[in-house]
Amino acid sequence: MIVAFSVTPLGVGEEVGEYVAEAVRVVRESGLPNRTDAMFTSVEGEWDEVMDVVRRAVAAVEARAPRVSLVLKADIRPGVTDGLTAKVATVERHLA
Repeated sequence: MIVAFSVTPLGVGEEVGEYVAEAVRVVRESGLPNRTDAMFTSVEGEWDEVMDVVRRAVAAVEARAPRVSLVLKADIRPGVTDGLTAKVATVERHLA
C-alpha cells in the first residue's frame, strides 16, 4: 500500500517547515520507501507498518504544536510492490 499524507501544525504561525521536518524525519528514519514533495509525503509498505509511521509522524508534530491537521490518502493494492516508482514510470512511458 501507498499512503500519501500531510501533517500540518496549527496555532504556530505561518512558518511551519521546522515542524513538518520532524514528521518527514520520522518517515525517512522508518526505512520504508518514501518520497516527499511540496504538498505530501508518500510512504509504501504493509498496512500496520505504514500506519505506525503516520501515527509517529503526527505525534512528532503534536509534541510541539497545540493542534495538528492530518490529510491522508491510501492506495490499498495487495501484491503490488515498488508502487512509488512503478506508477510514475507508467505515466512517464505514456508521455514519451
